[in-house]
Amino acid sequence: MWNLQETKEGLQFKIKVQPRASKNEIAGLQEDALKIRLTAPPVEGEANAACIRFIAQKLGIATSRVTIVSGHTGRNKIVLVEGVNKEQLLQQLGL
Repeated sequence: MWNLQETKEGLQFKIKVQPRASKNEIAGLQEDALKIRLTAPPVEGEANAACIRFIAQKLGIATSRVTIVSGHTGRNKIVLVEGVNKEQLLQQLGL
């Protein structure tokens, strides 16, 4: 079950990033996290920046409204999205 938490700042959820994929895409749910495949390599924050851009693009919001809360150096991350409700998030991500 995907753990999608509503906080006063916005929606917070776990993601699992697979860098160096053939294309940027959402690969569904894996355990309690949303799996995201990214073409960016996991060096010098490139995958983190690509992850923020990808989520913001999918949701149609500014990149400044997407923050990686924890997991900057690993594949498992917690992301905070501001200004989007649960229904919008699920619909925009195709879940």
